[in-house]
Amino acid sequence: MARAVDVAVDEFGGVDILVNNAGLHLTTYNQPFSVLPSKDVRALFDVNVLGTVNCSVACLGAMRRRGGGSIVNISSMASYATRSPYGVSKLAVRGLTVAFAHESPPAGIRCNAISPGLIATETAMADLRKLVRSIVEDQQLIKRLGAVGDIVAIMLFLCSDEASFITGETLKVTRGMPLHV
Repeated sequence: MARAVDVAVDEFGGVDILVNNAGLHLTTYNQPFSVLPSKDVRALFDVNVLGTVNCSVACLGAMRRRGGGSIVNISSMASYATRSPYGVSKLAVRGLTVAFAHESPPAGIRCNAISPGLIATETAMADLRKLVRSIVEDQQLIKRLGAVGDIVAIMLFLCSDEASFITGETLKVTRGMPLHV
C-alpha cells in the first residue's frame, strides 16, 4: 500500500479520496463461526478488517500533506444482523470508520461508511441467484435491485464538500432493509 500511495502522490500530486471496497463476502463467508474453517475466518478478517486498516493508515500521511481528504469504507447491511463471520467483519468496518473519524479531524480528513444492501453486481447475482427474488419482493421496501450507481452516488456525496460536516457515520443504502427505529 505504501508503494501504491507513493505512485499516486508522484502521478497525481497526492491522495484526496480512499474507498475501502475490497472484501470477501457472500454465501461462502455467511456461515456460522462453528462451520466456517478457521483459515477462511482469518482470510475474511485479513481482507475485510485489516485491509481497511492497512489502506487507511497508508493514505493518512498523504492526505494530511494535502490538507485533508475523505475515506469511505464499504460495510454491509449484514453488519446490522451479525450472525456470521461476514457480518462481524463488516461490523468491524463500521467500528473502524468511527475510530478513523476520531483520529483524523485535525488534519481535515473525514471517514464515513456505506452499508449497501443487495446490489446487482456480477458476483452477487451469481452467488445469490436463488435468493434475489425473495430478498427484493419479501424483504425490501423499494422493490427493485440496487445498482452500483446507487452506491456511487452516495460515495460521491460523502467525498464532496457538501458532506464536509459529516464524519464517523455509516449510511445504509438498502432500500429499507433492515429498517429499525
